[in-house]
Amino acid sequence: MSTLAHTMMTAARSADSGLAGPGGLDRYPYAEHPGVDRVGIPSWDGADPELGRVGRRTAGSRGRGLHGQLVQQLGQMIVSGDLGADRPLVPEEIGQRFEVSRTVVRESLRVLEAKGLVSARPNVGTRVRPVSDWNLLDPDIIEWRAFGPQRDDQRRELSELRWTIEPLAARLAAGHGRDDVQQRLGDMVELMGHAMAQGDALTFSRADAEFHSLLIQVAGNRMLEHLSGIVSAALQVSGGPATGCDRPGESTLVHHARIVDALAAGDGGAAETAMRQLLTVHPEVERVVPAPREH
Repeated sequence: MSTLAHTMMTAARSADSGLAGPGGLDRYPYAEHPGVDRVGIPSWDGADPELGRVGRRTAGSRGRGLHGQLVQQLGQMIVSGDLGADRPLVPEEIGQRFEVSRTVVRESLRVLEAKGLVSARPNVGTRVRPVSDWNLLDPDIIEWRAFGPQRDDQRRELSELRWTIEPLAARLAAGHGRDDVQQRLGDMVELMGHAMAQGDALTFSRADAEFHSLLIQVAGNRMLEHLSGIVSAALQVSGGPATGCDRPGESTLVHHARIVDALAAGDGGAAETAMRQLLTVHPEVERVVPAPREH
């Protein structure tokens, strides 16, 4: 066992988790080649201390169980820079550090590979990929960036992206005139109003997220529809939505209601304008884009 692995094992907590112990771990089929240079293997000092044993945390974190928790931990460490580009990730050492089975590690690395965060190659092993290879539109990566050292850049980029996506979606949605959608959007505005009056930020946030997601989905553009997850992620990570809904006021509700009225009237221009006005309610967004001019 390497000195690093021994150090990680010593740091791990000793409480039973019911998972296979380090001595019971099998050799990984894709473990790095014996001849690969191991200089630069990361220290795990930056890992969440509560994840010394993944199984000790609430099972089903984010609804994805043990491997989801490990994905979350490793993803945060990569995005934060704790595990820099081209750093090797040795599956056995990950399993030993977090005291999880080889299956959990393998599935977690596969998820991270699908997100573009790591790559696994024969005779090279698993290594962290540079930022240019990441799927920056992945909701998990958006979240990890938004709560890491890159938080300011991520939130600015999200605001700029929303400014591009949502006014167009509002314009396109005005031509669809579906009664069931109109009713649901109106219900969400009403629910936001009740939640604001009661100081219920969670209900307000959920209703607002559904409003914006639904609006994009009914725009009639399948490529835009695939971006609805980005908007949902933006609403969750911006300290509240990038529409001022972290500190909702009457103006926020007024702009939402104007969007609904414009959609009902089939007025795409009015819907687009109302959305742009909504997106400038938040002072952080106003620093990114100017408020619409009055004509």
